[in-house]
Amino acid sequence: MLIGITGAPSKGKSTFFSAITKIDVPISPRPFTTIEPNKGATFITAKCPDKQFGLRCNPKNSKCIDGTRYVPINVVDLAGLVPGAHEGKGLGNKFLDSVRNADMLIQIVDVSGQTDLEGNPTEGADPAEEIRFLETEINEWIASILLKNWNKVKNRNLETIRQILTGLNVSADMIERVADELALSKERIQWSDSEIKEFAKKIRERTLPIVVAANKIDLPGAKVKFEKLLKEFPDRKIFSVYADGELALRKASEKGLIKFNPDSSDFEILSQNISQGQHSALEKISKVLKENGGSGVQKLLNTAVFDVLQLITVYPVSDEHKLTDNFGNVLPDAIFVRKGTTALAFAEKIHTELAKSFLYAIDAKKKIRMAKDHELNDGDVIRIVSAAK
Repeated sequence: MLIGITGAPSKGKSTFFSAITKIDVPISPRPFTTIEPNKGATFITAKCPDKQFGLRCNPKNSKCIDGTRYVPINVVDLAGLVPGAHEGKGLGNKFLDSVRNADMLIQIVDVSGQTDLEGNPTEGADPAEEIRFLETEINEWIASILLKNWNKVKNRNLETIRQILTGLNVSADMIERVADELALSKERIQWSDSEIKEFAKKIRERTLPIVVAANKIDLPGAKVKFEKLLKEFPDRKIFSVYADGELALRKASEKGLIKFNPDSSDFEILSQNISQGQHSALEKISKVLKENGGSGVQKLLNTAVFDVLQLITVYPVSDEHKLTDNFGNVLPDAIFVRKGTTALAFAEKIHTELAKSFLYAIDAKKKIRMAKDHELNDGDVIRIVSAAK
C-alpha cells in the first residue's frame, strides 16, 4: 500500500512529508524543491486489542503506546505539479510516472491563498483552483494514454482497453463496471473523444482517490477559505491542516522536550530547559491546535486509510489462547487488508502455503471457527489453521 503526497509547488508538501515520516528533506518556498520522489513510512493509529484481553502486547511490525497501535504504511513525496503537466510541462512527466504506483493521493493545498498554481508568492489565490487542476491533470493524463493508443488497436474491446492501461492498476472488472455506469459500448468499441475523457475520469476516481490537506490553516484568512472549500466540495474529503506545527511538535517530542500524541489537540511540556523563544513558539502552536482541534495530520491519515482506501486492521496469531506467534510474542503483527477480505485471502497474504493447505480460521475474540469465505472485521485477532506441517 502506497500513499502519494502531491500538489502544486510550495504548498508545504515536503513539510507534511517530513512531519509524518521524521525524514529530513529539502524544504523551501521555491518551486520544484522536490525533484526526485522522497520515500518513507508513516503510521496509522488503531485500537490495540491487548487491553481487551488484559495482556501486554509485544509488537514486531508496529508500536503500541497506551493501547494505541501505530501501524506503518508507505508514503512518497512526489515532485510538484503545475498546469499542463500531462503535456510534459514542469516536472509533469516525472510526477505522472511516479504516481503510477500510488494507491491514493494526499493533495497539499495552500488554503491561505498566498501562492499561485505554480508556487509563486501572491495574494488572494483561490485554493479551489488547486483542487480542480490536480484532478484535471491526472484525468487528462489517463485520457491521453487511451487517445495515444486508440487508433493503433483494431477491434477494440474491454480487454484491449485493459491492455492499454496496463501499469495503472486497472482491473478488467473495474473497466466493465465503469463502461456500464456510463452506458458505453463494450464490443467493437467506437467511443468519442468526450466519452474517452469521461471514462478516464471515472477510472481515476476509482484507482487514485484524492484526499485534500488544506494546509497553512494558521495563516490569516485561511479559516474563511477552508469553510468555503467545504461548501464548494461537499463530497470531498478535505481537512484543515497545520503541517508546520505538527513537524515542530514531533521534533520537540523526539528531543524529550514535550509529550505529544498525534491524535491529540494538545501536548505537555516536560523539559525545564526551554528557551523563551521555544516557549513562545509552543504557545503559538498550542493555540492553533486548540482552535483547529489538532494539527489535522493524523486525522487525515487515518481517514485516508480506513475510510477512503477501506482498510481494516487484523492481528494474526499462532495460538488463539495466548495470542502469541510461534516465538511467544503477544499480538506481534498488525496487518492492513481491505474490507471484505476473507479468511482464506488473509491466509494467502500471510503465506501462500497457508492458503494452499487452509482448513479454517479461528476468531480469538469469539472463540469460534470461521470458514474460508468468512469476511474479517476491523480489529479481528485471527489464527489460521492449515494442514501444512
